[in-house]
Amino acid sequence: MKTKKLGQLDVSVLCLGGNVFGWTIDEKTSFAVLDAYVAAGGNFIDTANVYSRWAPGHSGGESETILGKWMKARGNRKQIVLTTKVGMEMGPDQMGLKRDYILRAAEESLQRLQTDYIDLYLSHQPDPTTPIGETMEAYTELVKQGKVRVVGGSNYHGHGLTEAIETSRARGLVAYQSLQPLYNLYDRAEFERDLEPVCEKYGVAVTPYYALAAGFLTGKYRSLADVGQSARGTKVGANYLNDRGFKILAALDEVAAAQGTTPAVVAFAWLLTRPIVTAPIASATSVEQLRSLIDGTKLTLSPDSLAALDKASTVLERPV
Repeated sequence: MKTKKLGQLDVSVLCLGGNVFGWTIDEKTSFAVLDAYVAAGGNFIDTANVYSRWAPGHSGGESETILGKWMKARGNRKQIVLTTKVGMEMGPDQMGLKRDYILRAAEESLQRLQTDYIDLYLSHQPDPTTPIGETMEAYTELVKQGKVRVVGGSNYHGHGLTEAIETSRARGLVAYQSLQPLYNLYDRAEFERDLEPVCEKYGVAVTPYYALAAGFLTGKYRSLADVGQSARGTKVGANYLNDRGFKILAALDEVAAAQGTTPAVVAFAWLLTRPIVTAPIASATSVEQLRSLIDGTKLTLSPDSLAALDKASTVLERPV
């Protein structure tokens, strides 16, 4: 599998999403997916301390715990580029980006992951109650301690990302080198308008989440009757089952048929044609699903295919 640079890290162009580990797939299946990913040449894995606190009976940390067990069992920690995150609510007084909480949360993640360093540590979302300088001071401390290698942000808007980077530069602190935004063939207008110029200006690596729009771009969901098929069905029904979504699916179907592949492979390959994108994040609940993602890293889309996908998905600005 090809790699790209993310700061000083060499990362696979497919980042394996870990939100499903311990949520929609158990430990045994998680290990099988992880083994297959590494066997295919992958090294970049994404998780967060909050995964999967939303599930009944879960308290957060389930995904990190499974990853820690897997890396210990396989003895492969040094071969893995590991992302985890901090900031979303883990319980009373356990959220946000204040210095003391970041330092405490990092230690808890390290324990669950059974490692002494995090390759890429992300602010899961901005914290308007904490000065960004305090947040970046905490990350700087973790980097100096050798507990974190690179830092980044997720779910930022352009102005917030700019403020964070400029504050770090002005104060000699570590700066965000990575951004994890919502970006895919359907969800593209806001990123391209607001965030892409900022990432280009500062050389920020982009690792989009929901690369397949919560599964919608696989073609699995085509009517309201389909949304009960998985834990993400409700999100798909609310956000993507509309005229524009159906238009995009039709274009994906057409391109997939022409290139002898599937809509999921095409949607993933489209993201990799975007120069700003380093490594899209996508999760797999089976080895079979993982193989389709890996196929997406190998597919070359023709100019006609790219034109058809852009025509179906581009959101035109409304006239003033």
